[in-house]
Amino acid sequence: MDKTSLHYLQTHAGIEEPASELNGASTVNKVPYRIFLETVEQAPIAISITDKKANILYVNEEFVKVTGYQPADILGQNESVLSDKITPRHVYHDLWHTISRKQIWQGRLINRHKQGARYLSDLTIAPMLDEQGIISHYIGMHRDITATYEAEKKAVNQKLLIESVINSSPFAMVVVDDQDRVILDNQLYKALVSDLGKGEPARYFLRLLREDMGDLWAQLQNQEQGFNHREFRIETRGYQGVRWFSCAGNWFLEKNINADAFFEDSSKHYLVLTITDITKQRRQMEALHIQTLKTLMAEDERVRSIRETLLGAIHQIQMPMNQIKAAESILRYKQDEKNTGLLDILQQIQQSGDAAVATMQKCIPEIFQTAVTPINLNQILHEVMLLSDQRLLSNNIDVHWQPQSNLPSLLGSENRLRILFKQLIDNAIEAMGRSKSIDRKTNAIRRLAITTDTDGDLIYVTVEDTGPGIPTDKRSKVFEPFYTTQHKGMGQTGMGLVIAREIVNQHQGLIDIDANYEEGCRLKISFPVRRVLV
Repeated sequence: MDKTSLHYLQTHAGIEEPASELNGASTVNKVPYRIFLETVEQAPIAISITDKKANILYVNEEFVKVTGYQPADILGQNESVLSDKITPRHVYHDLWHTISRKQIWQGRLINRHKQGARYLSDLTIAPMLDEQGIISHYIGMHRDITATYEAEKKAVNQKLLIESVINSSPFAMVVVDDQDRVILDNQLYKALVSDLGKGEPARYFLRLLREDMGDLWAQLQNQEQGFNHREFRIETRGYQGVRWFSCAGNWFLEKNINADAFFEDSSKHYLVLTITDITKQRRQMEALHIQTLKTLMAEDERVRSIRETLLGAIHQIQMPMNQIKAAESILRYKQDEKNTGLLDILQQIQQSGDAAVATMQKCIPEIFQTAVTPINLNQILHEVMLLSDQRLLSNNIDVHWQPQSNLPSLLGSENRLRILFKQLIDNAIEAMGRSKSIDRKTNAIRRLAITTDTDGDLIYVTVEDTGPGIPTDKRSKVFEPFYTTQHKGMGQTGMGLVIAREIVNQHQGLIDIDANYEEGCRLKISFPVRRVLV
């Protein structure tokens, strides 16, 4: 026990040691008086006792360590000697206002060490009351928390720096825990919440990533490895339409800081997920892709036109040829010598006709088989609508595009399916071009609606228009070769729906005309999910 501090306290505060303690005796069931003194003296917190005017009467050993002042230097001095004068006046006003009302004050002050260095003091001051309940002294306890404060500020500054970097990022960023809960995000990420309309964007993209990556997801997470360039095509409602996003991510481990983890070292996985809107780049690529498709489709249509023309010519030739064959058979049956010359002429005509048909059949262009791949019908339909964009605009057709999000893949031929839907859309455009009817629901003169849907086993595509429709008695004939509902001279061979049904059949699907649709024509197509193309 520091005798200087104790003597000064006893002298100026009128406190003396009990006689029993001086004699070495102890009171039963009471802690000895000297134990209290030693406790205060050896307490690991700076303690000082002052009079009512804040003049220091006692300091313990920790006080000397924290402030640098020896008892001989500080006893009798006012507590204000410790102040660096930087602390705002309102803090001292609050301090004195609190303790003068016999309440405990807690707060932080800037103090100065005896050697001149500033330090941050975490201070508690409590009034000491006499037997009448009047304040007689004050006891102050303070700690130097400069290092702790600096560490806290560094942590805050680092957090602000991280947030600043994240917010200045040109792409959406989010940190999620192992429960897919958002821990930190930036403004671009927040914008996705309303833009996409998919709920919490992180959960939506995480589901897409897990479905896309399969077992690789857990493998990369366990090895704390990242991933890059995982692209997703998102159907959004409203004017933005289809958008493309590229996802990248990195996992990291963070040590748990709660009390439970004090003795057992534990950690938690976090994922930094970046979501980049690459719609602009994709649309540029898509424009080039569509231009390439237009070239390929134009070539395909040229080949198909030649095929239809030759098949139509063969069909036209074979009709009279069949009649000639019938006449020849009748003449042979009669065995009349008078008809010998006519029979020879019929035979020559038949041979010439057969030769012409054989020549035309050799001239029919071959359609090469294409690779069978998993196909997103939404993407195919989107491309076909872009291919038909100019015709739709020039015919003042209002397009209603309602795709089913996350449509299952279909195994098939991209090119054949483009031909199928291009033919159906072309038919609808031509039909509405002949129609003067008005859609009362939308007040649009012409409307084309395309929807996709699925029930898990089948993928459905509906194409409906507000044209004149197909009469009931002709619905079974429109899928027959060379049959057309248009007037002669329209340049149609009547093979469009025949080709459409052939492509649908190749994909083990069904195409039918909705008999209950009365506002034009509605074609309903269904495909089995992930079936092999025949």
